[in-house]
Amino acid sequence: MDRKMANRKLIRLSQLKSKFAAEKLEEIDWVTFGVIVKKVTPQSTNNGRTFSIWRLNDLRDLNQYVSLFLFGEVHREHWKTDQGTV
Repeated sequence: MDRKMANRKLIRLSQLKSKFAAEKLEEIDWVTFGVIVKKVTPQSTNNGRTFSIWRLNDLRDLNQYVSLFLFGEVHREHWKTDQGTV
């Protein structure tokens, strides 16, 4: 893990909103971790494309979360991932 994190900045999911406001994150190499705390049943768009929605949290502040929308190949490959997965 130390090798993978070398020269990268860890930003907690609960800090993302404030970090986006204060820093230009597109200019730095950063990483975050999240736990799937809620999954919505896969849905379809008006044109028939199926997608998933996951709610991710860092378990620091359960009121702060990120919604992740999965489309296309990512949806097909990961829609069965269990809630509670990191």
